[in-house]
Amino acid sequence: MTFTFSPRKPAPRLLVALGAAALVTWTLLRLALWLATGPEAAGWENVAGLFARGLGFDVATLAFALVPWLLASAVLPDRWRGAGAVVALRWACLWLTISLLLFGAVAEWVFWTEFSTRFNFIAVDYLVYTHEVIGNIRQSYPVPAILAAIGIVAFVLAYLLSRRVRLAASPLGVRRRLALAALAVALPAASLAVANVDQQGGSGNAYADELAGNGLFTFWAAFRRNELDYDKFYRTIDQAKADAILLSLGVEREPLGEALKPDENEDPVAQLGPLLRRPRNVVLVSVESLSAEFLGTYGNGKGLTPNLDRLASEGLRFDRFFATGTRTVRGLEALSLGVPPVPGQSIVRRPDNEHLATVGEFLEHQGFYVAFVYGGYGYFDNMNAYFKGNDYEIVDRSDFPKESVVFENVWGVADEVLFTNALAAFDKASAKSKPFFAHIMTTSNHRPFTYPEGRIDIAPPGGREGGVKYTDYAIGRFIREARTKPWFADTLFILTADHCASVAGKSRLPVGSYRIPLILYGPGIVPPGVNARLASQIDLPPTILDLLGRNGDDHFFGQGLFEDEKLPARAFVSNYQELGYYKDDNLTVLLPKQKVEAFRIDPKTYAATPAEPDPRQVEEAIAYYQTASRAFRLGKLKNPDYRGTPVAPAR
Repeated sequence: MTFTFSPRKPAPRLLVALGAAALVTWTLLRLALWLATGPEAAGWENVAGLFARGLGFDVATLAFALVPWLLASAVLPDRWRGAGAVVALRWACLWLTISLLLFGAVAEWVFWTEFSTRFNFIAVDYLVYTHEVIGNIRQSYPVPAILAAIGIVAFVLAYLLSRRVRLAASPLGVRRRLALAALAVALPAASLAVANVDQQGGSGNAYADELAGNGLFTFWAAFRRNELDYDKFYRTIDQAKADAILLSLGVEREPLGEALKPDENEDPVAQLGPLLRRPRNVVLVSVESLSAEFLGTYGNGKGLTPNLDRLASEGLRFDRFFATGTRTVRGLEALSLGVPPVPGQSIVRRPDNEHLATVGEFLEHQGFYVAFVYGGYGYFDNMNAYFKGNDYEIVDRSDFPKESVVFENVWGVADEVLFTNALAAFDKASAKSKPFFAHIMTTSNHRPFTYPEGRIDIAPPGGREGGVKYTDYAIGRFIREARTKPWFADTLFILTADHCASVAGKSRLPVGSYRIPLILYGPGIVPPGVNARLASQIDLPPTILDLLGRNGDDHFFGQGLFEDEKLPARAFVSNYQELGYYKDDNLTVLLPKQKVEAFRIDPKTYAATPAEPDPRQVEEAIAYYQTASRAFRLGKLKNPDYRGTPVAPAR
C-alpha cells in the first residue's frame, strides 16, 4: 500500500482533514436523526436553529477531540516524521479515528431509537454495568456484522482520504511546535468558556433541542452533572416556609421513631377507602417499562394485555397515575421510599441509603416478612444493597433453583420463572404464619425482548409488543397459580410499572409519557371500579400502610390514595435534572440555574402549551423538592437509631 501522495497542489494537513471528517459525520448523523424523528415532530420552524446550534456544539466538541493529535504532532521528533513506520502508524490512526466516528454515530442512533435523546446520564450509568449492557446489545443487534461493516467502510474512507492528505509530516520548528501545544490548551479552554450544555435548550421543542446537541458533548456534561446539589442549582425558599406549605398540603412528616414503635403497630385512623376489608398480605408488582398506553383498558386496541385488562375490570383501576422518573431505580425509589425524585442520581444508587423510612422498614419492624424479588442479579443499579439495607430479604436470580429457570437472557430470567420463585417465597412466609409484603420487579419487557417459545402468538424476539404481551401472559399465570394458595384470599395485589417505555415528546417533561397503570386486585377485598384521582408513585407507600392498618403512613411525602378528598391532587414527573410538579392541569418545572418554566396541560391529550408560572404552585414545587433533597442529605429519612452525622446544615 502507498502511504504518500504528491499532487501538484499542496495536500491539506491531516488535522484539517480529520476535523472536516468529524464535522461531516456529526452533521450527517444529525440529519439522519432529524429525518427519523420526523421534521414535523421537531418543528419546521426549528430546522435552521437546530442545525446552526448543532454545528456550534460540534465545533466545541472538536476542540477537545483534536487535542491528542495536536500534542502528538507537537512532540514528534523531526527525524521520525517522514519514517515509513510513522507514516503507517498515522494511516492506522486515521483509520481508527474514522472507525470511532462511525461507531459513535451508530451508537448514538441506537441510543436515540431507545430514548429519543442524545447521550445522557443513562449512557454514563451504562459504563458501570458493562456486563448487562454489552450483553443486551449483543442479544439485540448483529454486533459482529455491524463492527465489520464499520471497519470496512472506515478502511475505504481512510484509503481515499490518505490519497488526498499528507501522511508524511514535514519538519517543525520550535515556534510551530509551541503553537500546536498552545492550541491543544487554548481550544478546550475556549470551548469551555463559550459552550455549555444548557445552551442546547431554548427552542421550546424537546426534539429540536436534543437534535441540536452533540453526543460526546452531552455525555461529558451528564458525567459531570450526575450528582446535583438541589440547594446549589435550584431555586429555594426559607425552610420554615417550605414546611408550612407542605403541612397545608397534608404532608405531616411525623418523627420516624414514633412510627417504628413495635408495641404500637395498629393505626386506628388508617384509611380503608373503598376496600371491603383489610388485607393480611400485599404483593406489589412493578413491571418493567409498562406504559399505560399498552393496556386495552387504557385505550390500546391491539389486544396485548388480556390478563391485565381482566384484572383491571375485576379490581380497582387508577386512570391518572404517573411515574416519577424514567429509570427503574426512580420507580423503586418512589415505590419504596415515597419521596419526590431528588435531582441527579436516584437515592437507590447513592451512599448512606440504608435504614430509611421505606415501606419495608416500617413493615419489617411490625412483624411482616418483607422481600424484594427480582428476576435479574440485584447488584445491578445497587438494588440489592439498597433493599437489604432497608430490611428487605433479597430473592434474586442467584437464589432461584436451576431447575426452575426455563429461560433467561442477559437482564434476567423469564417473568414466569420470577413469579414461580416468588410464590415459593410467599409459601414459606405463610407457613411461618407471618404476614408478608413483597415487591416484585420484572425484567422481560426490556430489549432484547426474548422469552420462551410457545407462550404467546408473537415469536421471540418480539420487540416491544412481544415483551408486553409475554409479561401480561406471565402475570396472568402468576395470578392463576396464586389462586390455589391458602394465603390468596387475604392478599392484595398491586400491579403497576417502574416507568414508561419512552418519555419522548415535544416538551421537556411530556406528561402523557409518564402515565402508567395502577391496578389494585383482590377478590373479596377490592370491589371493581375506576378511580380518576391524580396521583403518582410516591403515593403508594403510605397507601399500602393505610390499607394494612399499620403505622407509618404519615412519615411519607406521598399521600394515601384514599385520604380526605380535600387534599390537593398532584403528581411528580422528572428526569435527572428537570423536576416537574403537575397540578390543576399545570406543569411547573424546576431547572438548574434557579430557572422555572410552566406549561398548561390538556387534560385529555396531555399536550403542553407554554404558560406563565403560577407563584403558589412554584412555591409548592420548591417546598416538595427542596425538603426531600435536604431530608435525605441530613439523614432525616433515617431511623433515628441509625442516623449519622449530617452532611451539611439546612439553609
